[in-house]
Amino acid sequence: MTERESIIHFATTNRHKFREASNAVAPFGIRLKRLNVEKLEIQANSLTAIVTTAANEFIKNRVARAVITDDSGIFIHSLNGFPGPYSSFVFETLGSKGILRLLEHTTNREAYFQAAVAYCAIRCTPVSFTGIVKGSVSREPKGNFGFGYDPIFIPKSGDGRTFGEMSIAQKNRLSHRAKAFSNFCKWYTTHKFGDEGKLNNRTLRRREQSLSGL
Repeated sequence: MTERESIIHFATTNRHKFREASNAVAPFGIRLKRLNVEKLEIQANSLTAIVTTAANEFIKNRVARAVITDDSGIFIHSLNGFPGPYSSFVFETLGSKGILRLLEHTTNREAYFQAAVAYCAIRCTPVSFTGIVKGSVSREPKGNFGFGYDPIFIPKSGDGRTFGEMSIAQKNRLSHRAKAFSNFCKWYTTHKFGDEGKLNNRTLRRREQSLSGL
């Protein structure tokens, strides 16, 4: 670990998600360490509520001293925002092809992806960050990259390809998850690092001393 590098635990069982997030935070001098554990999944209409509850639960149970959790969903306009925060469950039950069947006779295929990221540390209140990318649902799955709904989502700011047709680097230039993690990193480096981007060692020592009894 270099002087400028910081390591944070990211709780996820999804290796694709971990790779994307790791790629997104690297330019900020942050390295993620994967916690391959299931997060608490509350039923809520808000992605932010889901991830902040999960992050707080990890800290409460002393799984790590500091942890990141994330969740995302695809919100389809003609389906009144469905599946939204229930995207993971819907994908497991219907899959992308099931979503395409629901839109079979629909001309309005506008949708957006939203991601929420929460960070929590011992004796700290969870903070959350979001990212959104607008786009549309394709007529058929395209591409073998990514995961989840990637093969059926065409970002509006892209070149007409689905996320499933893009590499991680290409997707991260546009994606909701990269935006959410970028927003987190900007906040984290402001609080964790000094004005010139160097580690605030005095702050770190105080934090380490306060955690020494853990």
